[in-house]
Formats: sequence, structure tokens, C-alpha cells
Amino acid sequence: MNMPLTSFKVVPDTNIFLASEKSSHKNSPNREFIERWKHEEFEVLYSEDTLLEYTMKLYEKGIAETSIKKLLYALFELGQEVFIKVYHLPSYPIDSDDIAFLLCAENGQATHIITYDHHLKAVEPWYTFTICKTVEFLQELREKLGGLS
Repeated sequence: MNMPLTSFKVVPDTNIFLASEKSSHKNSPNREFIERWKHEEFEVLYSEDTLLEYTMKLYEKGIAETSIKKLLYALFELGQEVFIKVYHLPSYPIDSDDIAFLLCAENGQATHIITYDHHLKAVEPWYTFTICKTVEFLQELREKLGGLS
């Protein structure tokens, strides 16, 4: 992996990958997120637990096995694996499925978690990273990239 264009280190929630697969709109923010990641504008962090969550949820939602394998391959090739060493969190979400994303972000020193989950957003004040929607992240990314040129 080359150095990303920004210092952003992002943990996407499963719904970001799901929405990018399900969207039929070519200008979908989630598709744009994936394309910008593949163009190495930022780094995506993943852990063993987030990989498991992605795989299980995408499979449950009817995403084709070939699409899931492509995503996993992209994560292995372009993503940065985070090894979870600290399991204590300053605040826990209502949905226990979100713990894997928080642990990955905390241990990987993420700058962002991208999600549509308002329950996850509720714990943001206890963390140093931003928890936001895809559109909000893309706006910040565009501003950052505009300042780099």
C-alpha cells in the first residue's frame, strides 16, 4: 500500500459496504467512498472482528459471495489491519455489534468511523475520532484534498 493522500484513518461500519453494493445510483456517496478509498485518498482500518462482521452481515443481506470476496480482497490489499490489544472502551454503544468497530478505531488510532447508526453516534463525545455519515466524511475529505493542491 502506498501512502494515502490524507492522514485520515477510517473504520467503515458494515452498512457503508452494504449500501455501496445495493445502490443503483452511480453517484451514490457510498460508492464514491469506496472509489476514493481505492484511489488511496485515505486509509481504511479493519480488524479480525470487523472482517467477521462484514462477512456475516453482507451474506445475511443477500450480497453475492463474489462481491464479499472482492471486498475482503480489497481490504487485505489496501486496508490496514489493526490488532486489538486494548479491550476497554470509554463508552459502550447500545448495539453490541458496534463494539468491534469502536475497538478497531480505538486501537488503530482512527480519525473517523463512518456509519448511519445514530446509536453509535451517541457515544462520540467519549472518543477522539469523529463518528459521521458518509456524506459528512466526503465533504471533509474534499476540503482536505482541496487544501493539499
